[in-house]
Amino acid sequence: MSYEETLTRLRQSGNFRTIPAAKDANDTVVDLSSNDYLGLATRTDLRDEFLSRIAGEMPALSASASRLLAADQRWHEQLESRLAAMYGRPVLLFNSGYHANTGLLSALASEPSTLILADRLVHASMIDGIVLSRAPFKRFPHNDFDRLETILKKEAGAYDRIIVAVESVYSMDGDRADLKALVELKRRYPNVILYIDEAHAFGAKGRDGLGLVASMEEMEEVDIIVGTFGKAAASVGAFCAVSPTIRDYAVNRARSFIFSTALPPINCAWTDFIVEKLPSLKAERAHLQLLEDTLHESLASLPEDARMMSHSSHIVPYIVGDASATLRLSARLLDEGFKVLPIRTPTVPPGTERLRISLSAALTTDQIKNFANALSTACK
Repeated sequence: MSYEETLTRLRQSGNFRTIPAAKDANDTVVDLSSNDYLGLATRTDLRDEFLSRIAGEMPALSASASRLLAADQRWHEQLESRLAAMYGRPVLLFNSGYHANTGLLSALASEPSTLILADRLVHASMIDGIVLSRAPFKRFPHNDFDRLETILKKEAGAYDRIIVAVESVYSMDGDRADLKALVELKRRYPNVILYIDEAHAFGAKGRDGLGLVASMEEMEEVDIIVGTFGKAAASVGAFCAVSPTIRDYAVNRARSFIFSTALPPINCAWTDFIVEKLPSLKAERAHLQLLEDTLHESLASLPEDARMMSHSSHIVPYIVGDASATLRLSARLLDEGFKVLPIRTPTVPPGTERLRISLSAALTTDQIKNFANALSTACK
């Protein structure tokens, strides 16, 4: 099949993608597709405070080399040190969540006698890391830890280590993994390594905005915590909080770390500025929770068979089940002043095409109520 034939099929099935146009400065559309969960990305007060802080010494605009070669790493080290103090374990920066997951999983699972067990709905970056590792792997049904234990009973004795990979808050369904249940499984199977991606929880959820793992008494039993800065933290890049051994191993074996030019120092400085403030952003997190509650209450009148609403996070999927119908519903809502982008295959399984409603603390409760009314009307 030629490239053009593939594109034609995507158009015919409603799965052809284009990059949305840039938002006009005077655009009044309410954005319900952003991952700016705390509403920090457009905060001019934070921007001005940051620029004032660095006025005396502007960080470099490029690292110009990988971390193993770069000359100026003060800002990288400062950010890692701050996060390490918060998590109580060493931290290593990556250029993105994609770099973190592909680099860590491909490296850690490349050791012989390693099996990976991944939730069926983990992010594409985790799947790509698993494939790159060439390690044996199995995927268990979403959040089905009984099925996970069935696999562990059968396989645990055949491998030196088993990496169990999940997300704390799932990016497309908005539901949560039962982290305490995972810890109990680890206690019963000591060769399990718990790998938890907190991309959609970091900043927005948990103790001091550090994600759901950090709120657990059993936090120390989670081996690998991955977080990203490009969502609630309004920046760019990612990190892993791990043991000293795994950090050293990643520095020596994670190809996405070794062979990528490091994050620009100025971005690390901005991220450090935001991370320093995370514990104090309680009002933003409380408002985000209020918006969650408002949306769920406002959508309660929708027919049960017409919705699949998560009640556990700031990400709420509205399942349409057909790509073309999802596109039409998204366009209808845009006409009403609400941007909710369609999510289609292969991002989600066929038959679960949806609108992904993503809340931000920059929004108001009135905007959420108005959106719920618009969605209810559009569905009728």
